[in-house]
Amino acid sequence: MLKVATHSGSFHADDVFAFSILKAATSGRLVLTRSRDDAVFAAQDVVFDVGGIFDPATRRFDHHMRDKPLRRDGAPYSSAGLVWQDCGQEAVARLLGDATPEAVALVWRMVDEELIRDIDLMDNGATQPSPGHVATVIEAWNPSFAEPERTETEAFLEAVEVAFAMLGRCCRRAYASVVATTLVEEAARNAADPRVIVLERKIPWEDAVFQLGLDAALYVVRPAGRDWTVSAVPPEKGSFGQRRALPEAWGGLRDGELADVSGVADATFCHPARFVCGAKSREGALALALKSLSQ
Repeated sequence: MLKVATHSGSFHADDVFAFSILKAATSGRLVLTRSRDDAVFAAQDVVFDVGGIFDPATRRFDHHMRDKPLRRDGAPYSSAGLVWQDCGQEAVARLLGDATPEAVALVWRMVDEELIRDIDLMDNGATQPSPGHVATVIEAWNPSFAEPERTETEAFLEAVEVAFAMLGRCCRRAYASVVATTLVEEAARNAADPRVIVLERKIPWEDAVFQLGLDAALYVVRPAGRDWTVSAVPPEKGSFGQRRALPEAWGGLRDGELADVSGVADATFCHPARFVCGAKSREGALALALKSLSQ
């Protein structure tokens, strides 16, 4: 068992997440102490968010010193970010189970950018709190004056369960994105025409197209339930435009009307904005994409 300690009293999102990261990295083999006593800290394996020392070699992770630890871009760390830097990849590996070391490193970076860094900034007053911010939500677990029966440590451990679940979901969603990027890359490499990427699973593709620099891609074909769709690639990430819109004559048509105009017998619909259309089969969707290219 690993003996870990943090401060007693009111808690914040950074110490809650720091403990959650340690919990993930050790599969829960932890003994927690919450105190303000330096003598107590001296007997611990890991001390975070208290103690006035940042030293990964001795596993001390405080950030409240005048000479506080900073990221490369100058943004301040909190205890969550410091523990994530030291133990995050082990936490990701244990949470995901079967991910490759390369995937673990990518997920670690994505979670740092999408979750941990924001907790760091909020704890250091570098961003303004809002009602829905993760830090605000976690800190709501602190006992109120009307709850004398709840101890601070009980409340802290309740908050840890929420943070641990959030951390796990964030890691798994990031991992799904990594897998999706791999599948898009493979499909693009095997495409008969670089302008049409055919995916055999319904996976998110837009981020991958831009991350991989697939500048030639115009359409993405993929399954959607029992049917298949053709999506027009936007000119830039998040745009509502299209590098090449579907044919104007198809816009808003459905079923037989679209089949007659497009020449694809199992065509099912084309959105009026001409960014997506569909067919009942893979072959039909691919035919729609190729016919759109020819027009």
